[in-house]
Amino acid sequence: MISLKTVRKRTDLKRVNMGPINTKKIHQLFFACTIALICLILAQGSISDDLATPELLSAPDEVYRYLDAVHQDYEDGLRHIEEGNTVVGKQKIIAAQKQLLAGAQQCANVEGCDVGLFIETIAKLHALQQAAPSEAESFISDSEGKPDSASEYGRPAFQNGTELPEIDDAPQFFRGKDLRELIDLNDPVKAALNDWLTWMRPLLMESYENYLYLRSNMAPIYYEAELPEALLFGIIATETNGKVHAYSRAGAAGPLQFMRGTGKRYGLTVENGFDLRYDPVASTRANVSYLNEQLEALNQSLEKTLAAYNGGENRLRRLNRQYRNTDFWDSRFYNSLPSETRRYVPRVLAAAWLFLHPEDYNLDFPPYQIETCTLKIERDTSLDELCICFGQEMGQRDGWFRTLRNLNPRIDAEETIKAGAEIEIPTGLRGVYTKKCLQGELIELASELHKARYPEMITYTVVAGDTLGKIASRHRCTSQSEIAGINNLRSPSYTIRIGQRLKIPGCY
Repeated sequence: MISLKTVRKRTDLKRVNMGPINTKKIHQLFFACTIALICLILAQGSISDDLATPELLSAPDEVYRYLDAVHQDYEDGLRHIEEGNTVVGKQKIIAAQKQLLAGAQQCANVEGCDVGLFIETIAKLHALQQAAPSEAESFISDSEGKPDSASEYGRPAFQNGTELPEIDDAPQFFRGKDLRELIDLNDPVKAALNDWLTWMRPLLMESYENYLYLRSNMAPIYYEAELPEALLFGIIATETNGKVHAYSRAGAAGPLQFMRGTGKRYGLTVENGFDLRYDPVASTRANVSYLNEQLEALNQSLEKTLAAYNGGENRLRRLNRQYRNTDFWDSRFYNSLPSETRRYVPRVLAAAWLFLHPEDYNLDFPPYQIETCTLKIERDTSLDELCICFGQEMGQRDGWFRTLRNLNPRIDAEETIKAGAEIEIPTGLRGVYTKKCLQGELIELASELHKARYPEMITYTVVAGDTLGKIASRHRCTSQSEIAGINNLRSPSYTIRIGQRLKIPGCY
């Protein structure tokens, strides 16, 4: 039986032997090959497994609706490319081409289905392409109807330097399938939707704003890995609400919450004193590697992979062996997980779903001015001082601390930033810096507040010859009676013994 890969190989060979030809001829060759493939489908009855299979086309109306949808997707792809949104346009065109072939396969297996309608659609798409912009023509011709070689699952690899698509237009494919079709809106996911839309709504809004400032560094890594951006948002929102410097009681750190040992497996070590778990780019690459590894081990199940991310890969692999071929939502599998994981997976999926469908749930993600710029510091300062100086400029109700921390993950908030150093700030704050943060009462007040410290309680170990009076005089910020009161020593003797540990108040 001749497979799609065989036909592609032969087509490639033919193209090499033909020598250089123009893109129009290559495009015509592609459509000729497509028609030939449909003929092969009729004869052989199958095509490559990497093509998505549509719903059964059992009636003429279903065929027409299906082809109309393919036609619309193709048109949308050309429109996006014409508008300069090349990443989305290419993805839509590839998806339309794949669906056209997959639909022809399904049609060939249904009695009475007219495969000629698919050939007619090919002719229409060919006519559409003749009027397409040159960039679209070049892409379609060179692709020969198949994905970029760097893309295993049918989406073009994201190229660094390509402008990020708008969120509404961002590709949301997971291993060649639309994430929207993979999320099961069952009771657990609906319960999670309810959480995000009620008592967790403030956290969701905070997550969205924080994510937007991180998006340009993190989302391209997901594009390159054939993973949907909505999934990235779902994980970030559930793990940390987009706080780069988050640290859990269990020891997980960073925006994507890696334990130290797991992080080291994926290159998240300590670099010049900086824990790379806090680096948004490094942690996203580690996250992608971890997800891909677990997907391979857990039968490509998104839900099981998310459960492994939260509850541990060893547990999930053991359960996967124990309940072989069992769906994640099967009560036996699902109820074998810790309660935290049983909530974690639906919340990630629900956050991803809301990222894709906010308008359906009376949810409004407002626009934010997220453009950033590099600022050269003109006088010694700190992120703390800048936060006070920037206040709530640009309508930022909660201030700028989190944003400045996220944009500058390697700078401690209390660390002095020397004049001449460069930091990243929202572009709209550049003028505020010049106006308010270089001189004047406000920046002087901010500097004074930054230097203030809470008094630390000192632990002192009694040695031979000590008396409470001597200890108090040695620590000038306290008195004998104050030390006695804190350490429950009885007056008037205030008896202490060698080796006893006393709490001593520090200075204000």
